[in-house]
Amino acid sequence: MIQRKTYLQQLRELKNVQIIKVVAGVRRCGKSTLFNIFREELLQSNVPAANIQYYNLEEPENNVFEHWRDFYFHIKDRLSSEGMNYVFLDEIQMLDTFERLLDGLHILENVDVYVTGSNAYLLSSELATILTGRAITIEMFPFSFAEYVDYQKIEQPTDTDLVNYLQIGGFPQALELLHISRTSYENYLKGLYSNILEKDIKPRNAIYNEIAFENLLRFLSDSIGKTVSARSIADYFTHTKDAIEDKTISRYIAILNKSYLFYHVNRFDLKGKKILKTHGKEYIVDAGFRNVLLGRENLSDLGYILENVVYFELLRRGNSVWIGKDIKQEIDFVAKDVRGYTHYYQVCLSMREEKTRERELGAFNALKNHHPKTVICLDPEEPTYNGIVQRNATKWLLEI
Repeated sequence: MIQRKTYLQQLRELKNVQIIKVVAGVRRCGKSTLFNIFREELLQSNVPAANIQYYNLEEPENNVFEHWRDFYFHIKDRLSSEGMNYVFLDEIQMLDTFERLLDGLHILENVDVYVTGSNAYLLSSELATILTGRAITIEMFPFSFAEYVDYQKIEQPTDTDLVNYLQIGGFPQALELLHISRTSYENYLKGLYSNILEKDIKPRNAIYNEIAFENLLRFLSDSIGKTVSARSIADYFTHTKDAIEDKTISRYIAILNKSYLFYHVNRFDLKGKKILKTHGKEYIVDAGFRNVLLGRENLSDLGYILENVVYFELLRRGNSVWIGKDIKQEIDFVAKDVRGYTHYYQVCLSMREEKTRERELGAFNALKNHHPKTVICLDPEEPTYNGIVQRNATKWLLEI
């Protein structure tokens, strides 16, 4: 079992803090497994088993409470009077008026509450909104490249291993099935998409045109790393004779964002120092998921897929991320870390061609500031260009 170190560390830091911990993320990224690992860690730290309660509300035996108050007293009656009690609630949205239950548990001095909420009836982002001021969200993703390397037991990772990761992604169970057969792997990811669509999206959103919705999904999958807008997408579909109104496109994109399939990144005006609301980018939560949805592994897209992976790595490291936009230039990522420091990133496959170097470095040179600037690529060499640092993607992604 892979130790999800980043997420475990966040749980450790929040342990015994009187705030509800909400673990949010796309289905099957490992939220329940994270709880299992943390519960085992609690037991190994001498927390008595009687002080730990775990309920998955999707399991029939736990989905028998007709009212939140019944579940509350069921839990309360089993609390230990000695020491802190740890209550884990998986898929809490299966219980009507669950927020009343969480409120009741939250005010108990000897209870530490941990929650996941999938998107079946209530998206995890909405769960955190309802519990504003009483909850903190830990956003979880499929395996990072470092976790992928750990899972595959790769002792000395190479750029070839990274290229493999760019194609197959990091959903834990998908990687397990890939060891059995490629067909099992692909069928699992296709089934996962169907699961998200049928259980997470449709019950809460009116999808009047499913063909248009899936066409949009594939369009966004094929457009990672490229700026898009509802209007430009509508124009594209008009030319392909699959007309979709831009308002419908905006609504569908919002649905995909809330289901954690795609993450929207706004543009940041580098001169005006303001966030722009149009022509952002959409990044897909997992590269292997993208390739299965598109029905291909296109090596010509590796530069964009690498950009996609770098984006999620920046999020994992606690950054807020935007696309940098100047009058003529674009910076792939403007990242601000938890201390408020800004760092600029460009991503490409290789810097060996002069034209590519001029493009990537030219965007940086146009910036009149002293913030750190880094180009991430697959080249093994790591030179500097007047203070601009070039990093090998494999090494950078494995840094802690």
